[in-house]
Amino acid sequence: MSEDLLTTMLDDARERMHKSVESSRHEFGSVRTGRANPALLDRINVDYYGTATPLKQLATVNAPEARMLTIQPYDKTSIRAIEKAILESDVGLTPSNDGAMIRLMLPELTEERRKELVKVVRGLAEDGRVAIRNVRRDVMHELRQLKEGGEIGADDEHRAETELQKVTDTRIAELDELLKLKEEEILEV
Repeated sequence: MSEDLLTTMLDDARERMHKSVESSRHEFGSVRTGRANPALLDRINVDYYGTATPLKQLATVNAPEARMLTIQPYDKTSIRAIEKAILESDVGLTPSNDGAMIRLMLPELTEERRKELVKVVRGLAEDGRVAIRNVRRDVMHELRQLKEGGEIGADDEHRAETELQKVTDTRIAELDELLKLKEEEILEV
């Protein structure tokens, strides 16, 4: 029984750590590189009738050109609120509004802005590492409780902790590789 329990716990930890890596990958997509990408606006929430609503629920975002994003609101009355949310966000873009559509021109990234974006990405990666370590901490705590409760032996606990550390190291290495690729993409001129 204890083997099944440990296997289940480790599988759960693997799945939760994998989700943390995928979440970080998604966050990396919302950080601007040299090309227009609709995912840049994924983190923007618009104050729509008093409710913070994700931009992608209020409008269609497209990248018709390499350096331009267009935002087509479903409700034309929300165009001002969308414009305001973009201006207040950390994307560093100024919207141009023609009454029916918002256009965002992406200027060439300066060296200084590239370095700022690398810092942002490193912060997102650190958040991902912390999430992975939190999963490890939680599972280690559960393992100690099981050992103290007599449900598993010290050898089983040690084997599970060793396996858990291997999984943690693998996931953090995966995250570091994603970070390295994203930094290269940002710094590419």
